[in-house]
Amino acid sequence: MKETVVSGIRSTGNLHLGNYYGALRNFVKMQYENNCFFFIADLHSLTTHPDPALLHVNVKNILAEYLAAGLDPEASTIFIQSDVPEIPELYLLLNMHVYVGELERTVSFKEKVRKQPENVNAGLLTYPTLMAADIMIHKATKVPVGKDQEQHLEMTRRFSRRFNSIYGVEYFPEPASYNFGAESIKIPGLNGTGKMGKSEGNCVYLIDDEKTLRKKVMRSVTDEGPQVPNSPKSEPVENLFTILKIVSTPDTVEYFEEKYNNCEIRYGDLKKQLAEDILKVTLPIRERILDIQNNDEYMRKVVKAGAEKARESAAKTLREVKEIMGFKSF
Repeated sequence: MKETVVSGIRSTGNLHLGNYYGALRNFVKMQYENNCFFFIADLHSLTTHPDPALLHVNVKNILAEYLAAGLDPEASTIFIQSDVPEIPELYLLLNMHVYVGELERTVSFKEKVRKQPENVNAGLLTYPTLMAADIMIHKATKVPVGKDQEQHLEMTRRFSRRFNSIYGVEYFPEPASYNFGAESIKIPGLNGTGKMGKSEGNCVYLIDDEKTLRKKVMRSVTDEGPQVPNSPKSEPVENLFTILKIVSTPDTVEYFEEKYNNCEIRYGDLKKQLAEDILKVTLPIRERILDIQNNDEYMRKVVKAGAEKARESAAKTLREVKEIMGFKSF
């Protein structure tokens, strides 16, 4: 029997190279071996109060990028979170057993409070409950998550255990982190520190045209270059080599490693090669994104079918949860 996998990406901007190597490539492989639910998390995006005029545009963009990267609506269930009203209903029910103290202690909440003190809304506080509802509504057993989401997944396991314990049932499974047997890939940003992220402004997007992408890579942060053979690399330079190792051939990496270790590195040459190798990955995806974005009928068909399949699964879970909790029809 296939295991159920659930994962979603917030609709707060275009997908980037980090999303592709960190998640999407694995999603494409997972969908043929598991019962996969991949969704666009538009409800989660509301915590940052997005412009209503852009909300649908962002959802449409992520959908086109999902499909262009290889997600197959015949092999997996692809849906928009807000198309499944059972999710927010389960979110409400779960919140009755979730404690304010444990939500306030989450690393992501404390970080958001620090970064956006003017917008500490209840949605931010209860973000882990909504994430748990996304997972538990399909009784998922595996969830692909990055390091920054591991605490939320642990909370989902806790909420599952708590529900089972309170009601004396073995109903919800405790989902495990799932990386399809591959080592987790983290793509660093182009600004010299940290990982690639939409909010950091350090991204190469899958939709970037050739000129934009080359300009971004050529402007990426480096240093003055090694002064002594075999010097350790500074963080910005290490970041560029990390991306190079992911997108380029081993002999290309070896060539630039040798140049660096011999103090002969020309960062301009390194960046030109890096841009070229990234473009080999992203340009075909960009072409597919543009084609799909221009095909509204196809996208409508995908989300309609996805919503139907997701709601069928979600409605069954919600019905059984409400019965367990004592809600009975007259």
